[in-house]
Amino acid sequence: MEHGFGIKIVDKMRIYFAGDHAGFELKEKLMEFVRSLGHEVFDLGPKTYDEADDYPDFCAEAAKAVAADHDARGIIIGGSGQGEAMVANRFRGVRAAVYYGSPRSDLGSGKRSDLDIIKLSREHNDSNVLAIGARFASEAEAKRALTLWLDTSFSGEARHARRLQKIDELNH
Repeated sequence: MEHGFGIKIVDKMRIYFAGDHAGFELKEKLMEFVRSLGHEVFDLGPKTYDEADDYPDFCAEAAKAVAADHDARGIIIGGSGQGEAMVANRFRGVRAAVYYGSPRSDLGSGKRSDLDIIKLSREHNDSNVLAIGARFASEAEAKRALTLWLDTSFSGEARHARRLQKIDELNH
């Protein structure tokens, strides 16, 4: 299936979504977008906007789901994405990366882009949860990053697999 970002979606995945009030509106839009790409979407909350909700309550559920379902991925959305990733990374087998949009100034010669971070988080670190900062990333930026993240595979290179094994061993 081809979509507007020039990347071809091949495999249908189970995607668990969660967030908080700061990410609620973007979460709703991204869930619909991911459904349109042919993936199976699960909404782990919040289901309604509540300014007093707390991201750990919902992001922990998404992280647990990804930890139990090794073929799935998670998308967690809050104000910055940082706290959400911290929650998710507490769970064994979860590797959350953070995305909060492109820099607001010229990167200059030889600098890498925000999308390079997304791609490397998959290729080198096999990230299975993407935390998005809704107060920093536009809807278009989030869709572009999410699409790239979903379409990028883990490289499987021995050095990357070895490093992931070492990370897993830290959880004992």
